[in-house]
Amino acid sequence: MDSALHLDDVLIIGSGIAGLSTALELANLGVSVTIISRSLMAQDCNSHWAQGGIVYRGDGDSAEQLATDIQTAGGGVNQSDFVQHVAAKGPQYVRYLLLEQLRVNFDRDADNKLAMCQEAAHSLPRILHVKDSTGKAIHEALLAAVKRHKKITLLTQHTAIDLITPDHHSRDRRSQYQVKSCVGAYVLDSVQHRVKKMMARHTVLASGGFGDIYLHSSNTPGSRGDGLAMANRAGARIINTEFVQFHPTTLHKKGAPHFLISEALRGAGARLINARGELFMARYSPQWQDLAPRDVVTRSIFKEMNRLNSACVYLDVGSYLSQDEIKTRFPGIEQFCRQHGIDICRQPIPVTPAAHYACGGIWVDKNGMSDVRQLYAVGEVACTGLHGANRLASTSLLEGLITGLDTARFIAENGSNSQAYDANLIPPWQMNSQQMADEVLIRHDIHRIQTIMWNYVGISRSSQRLQRALRELRHLESDIEQFYRNYQVSDGLIGLRNAVRTAIVVTLAAWSNTDSIGCHYREDSNHKN
Repeated sequence: MDSALHLDDVLIIGSGIAGLSTALELANLGVSVTIISRSLMAQDCNSHWAQGGIVYRGDGDSAEQLATDIQTAGGGVNQSDFVQHVAAKGPQYVRYLLLEQLRVNFDRDADNKLAMCQEAAHSLPRILHVKDSTGKAIHEALLAAVKRHKKITLLTQHTAIDLITPDHHSRDRRSQYQVKSCVGAYVLDSVQHRVKKMMARHTVLASGGFGDIYLHSSNTPGSRGDGLAMANRAGARIINTEFVQFHPTTLHKKGAPHFLISEALRGAGARLINARGELFMARYSPQWQDLAPRDVVTRSIFKEMNRLNSACVYLDVGSYLSQDEIKTRFPGIEQFCRQHGIDICRQPIPVTPAAHYACGGIWVDKNGMSDVRQLYAVGEVACTGLHGANRLASTSLLEGLITGLDTARFIAENGSNSQAYDANLIPPWQMNSQQMADEVLIRHDIHRIQTIMWNYVGISRSSQRLQRALRELRHLESDIEQFYRNYQVSDGLIGLRNAVRTAIVVTLAAWSNTDSIGCHYREDSNHKN
């Protein structure tokens, strides 16, 4: 069944910091907004679970120094203009939205000044935090403001199926001669089990990353590349997806989830040790040691595990931080580990790397606009070029905030130039079947994708592994596409289709880039940066 919903202004797909920042700024500028989230709760997103913090401006810091740190971590292939924009304007944006408007209660020191910590590859302390739950504090403040605003409608349990592009979907065959544009999305209402045709002058993808296409991931379940896959099918330009950042430290405990162990612990003084209890980071990174860039730490852990044939390494916290420091600064991590039988004040934490952040995504300009007219992307699903080949710690929340505000202001200023498309020219969604797909088969196929990606397109890559991954994924996609078309559409089936498409996009990018740089490491490369 189809239901046409005519939106006057903007449809935002995703409810993380980027999507909510976009929505709130648009609404404050008088623009009506509809946000959709595939989850039951809008809090079910990576932003909500971000532990570390958000980049601000430290004592003795400068925009130039931050820009240097970002580009050093990114292997020097960052988009320099956008790096300069973020480095110069970041503190202003944080003050405007988080400190002045939302009044987020960031930690303060004994003099009641904003407390700042240092994380990997930062040259000095410049990161604001709310203990070890910074993302939660920011996201809850944003979500509360969004829910209060009369110009914002928030719909949960609504999964975008595909973007609506007139050149592909319109009944008017002459639309294929026009410049490619996006006029909304087909959206599954999982509560009412119907598909809505949601028309909008502007569509903003804020759907996050794709860590969940890997077997081991720090992301929330469902981070399967929905926005990336939809944009790819719509013909949008996708770049830099080979640069998948693996977080070096997630909890390794049988029966426990891959809970992220923030690198802020290492920033506070905790040290990595191997299965023999030995410090090892100086062997791999004499300059930075435990505070080396994430890709260096990740590969160092990977090599150390292989060298000693061990399933994990350990993060020694209790030898370097007092019990009061641990419980005051990192209560979330301390409590979670305690629930799973680990007293981090007295025991080292068993940790392994896991897929964490997508540095690439949908190409966008400085205003968040993709090369598909009226389609924007913000946050992790987008690629502004800020991160280059590897993301500097705690820049993700900042990027989400900045891209959200910049995109909102551009749409508000220029939105009247876009005409609403005639919804009658877009056909209703056609249900292929009333029969539901077997969830066991969906889970099995997802697991196959995750295993292929982890083994062949993971921390360390080679031409042989990538070629095998492409063969297996392309065969699997053919089967999944047939599966998708033979059964009633569901969130799980949509996610499976998107996951395999995203996996192929990532693998093709990794295969095409024969140089090792940043978090893309090729064992068979003669050019390693």
